[in-house]
Amino acid sequence: MSQMFYKKGFLALAVAAALGVSSFVQADVKIGVAGPMTGANAAFGEQYMKGAQAAADAINAKGGVNGEKIVLVAGDDACEPKQAVAVANRLVDQDKVIGVVGHFCSSNTIPASEVYDEAGVIAITPGSTNPQVTERGLNAMFRMCGRDDQQGVVAGDYIVDVLKGKKVAVINDKDTYGKGLADATSAQLTKRGVKPILEEGLTRGEKDFSALVTKIRSKDADVVYFGGLHPEAGPLVRQLREAGLKDVKFMSDDGVVTDELVATAGGPQYVDGVYMTFGADPRKLPESKEVVDAFRKAGTEPEGYTLYAYASVQALADAFNGAKSNKGEDAAKWLKANPVKTVMGEKAWDSKGDLKVSDYVVYQWDKDGKYHQLEKQK
Repeated sequence: MSQMFYKKGFLALAVAAALGVSSFVQADVKIGVAGPMTGANAAFGEQYMKGAQAAADAINAKGGVNGEKIVLVAGDDACEPKQAVAVANRLVDQDKVIGVVGHFCSSNTIPASEVYDEAGVIAITPGSTNPQVTERGLNAMFRMCGRDDQQGVVAGDYIVDVLKGKKVAVINDKDTYGKGLADATSAQLTKRGVKPILEEGLTRGEKDFSALVTKIRSKDADVVYFGGLHPEAGPLVRQLREAGLKDVKFMSDDGVVTDELVATAGGPQYVDGVYMTFGADPRKLPESKEVVDAFRKAGTEPEGYTLYAYASVQALADAFNGAKSNKGEDAAKWLKANPVKTVMGEKAWDSKGDLKVSDYVVYQWDKDGKYHQLEKQK
């Protein structure tokens, strides 16, 4: 809280006392925002925080949650599962959060959500897509995004129908998210009659992919699909281009939805033409215009998961207000029974906590290092 708030609070108490009216100091409710605030994937944590804070400010201006102001508490998990569990325990035991927006990496969300579930804390992830996030029977775990088994279908179909891929190399980063999505894409390709000619894993943090590039070249691949995040996707696509494989089409996923992809690749010339799957651009929706304009006026482009985090805070606030309770179990029950109007349009969830409608589409990066949603093609 600001010093100004305290001054106004003391003034209100003094006036109330002078008038002989009973009064109370307004409490706060805490919502955790958990994700990679530091490390190689900190760009996504920054998107989370910017979106969540803007939403909290807007909701507080309209009365907050059941008459109380939202205060955000950041939890830095650095996309490391053990750190995610420690963050979850701190948010629950020390910070006493009533809800969580997070995590980002599926390998973090899965173990952290066990902590939240045991504590009765509702959580909604803007970006974790592995099916196991919502397939374990947890009552208060939700997503503001789709699932890998939905995203993989879109990627596989696009590679077959539009890119006309015949010799597809499928690469993953061996993590829960990256491998899960690569496997889903591979399954869809096989279903469509295009069995991958190469399925290989790389290790997060690696920068030298020369051996992998040589293997891709030897297989004469015409499409490379990568399931993973931008710190590895950038160097991989650059090294493919530097090796002369300029005509090989490169496709990735919603783990590269940040301008940081350009930096990790070494410049826009390397990402030019790269494809990726992500939800339909919420910045184009009429529901988001006012919020997007406000971000841009403040000098921030609400890219990637910024509006996903914004919508997640909106969903939590509506659930608590709708249930007239700050208990996670009550909010979760309400959210599964009621749609919510968000900056990303109206959202509704099934009994597992998954969105009833998934809207994955394909984007392409251009020579200026910017990504654009492509029109649907068949």
